[in-house]
Amino acid sequence: MAKGKWAQGIRPRAFHWIIQDQLAICERPGGYGANHRRVRRQEEVIWIRENDFSFVVSLIPSDHNLHSYDEQGMPWKHWPFAPSLDLDAALPQVYKEMQALLGEGNKLLVHMEEVGDRLAGLMAGYLRWTGMVPVTFDAVMVVEQILSRQMGPPGRSIVAAAEAAANRPACEA
Repeated sequence: MAKGKWAQGIRPRAFHWIIQDQLAICERPGGYGANHRRVRRQEEVIWIRENDFSFVVSLIPSDHNLHSYDEQGMPWKHWPFAPSLDLDAALPQVYKEMQALLGEGNKLLVHMEEVGDRLAGLMAGYLRWTGMVPVTFDAVMVVEQILSRQMGPPGRSIVAAAEAAANRPACEA
């Protein structure tokens, strides 16, 4: 029994569906900083793979631990989302690629070091940018309800930039 259970892996910490069965978020598999554990990372990547995710999307600026996905046979994408990124240029690129992957029927798990304001803002911004939630305030509220926490200024600024990108004519984006 233990072998079968272990073979299924363990659910990543702070795992939440943003779009049920299509788009999810979590903290970095294995944790981050002093809490990072290689064995936990391996078990979480197994869980991701066994739950039929098409890609893990790492938004961490560095390429640390991407090899872990290869070792477990888990396809991945690396979209560095550093705090210094120009949101006006970066958000349309990230959102277009995310929309294309989801449109092809892929199931995505997106992570940063932790599930904080920046990741929450990126997800609320995506909901706003695509028009799934056409009102910015509502997009923030939806993600706050999903995460059971309020979004602070860093996340809200990303959602505002996503709103601006959504309102820009296609030729400017």
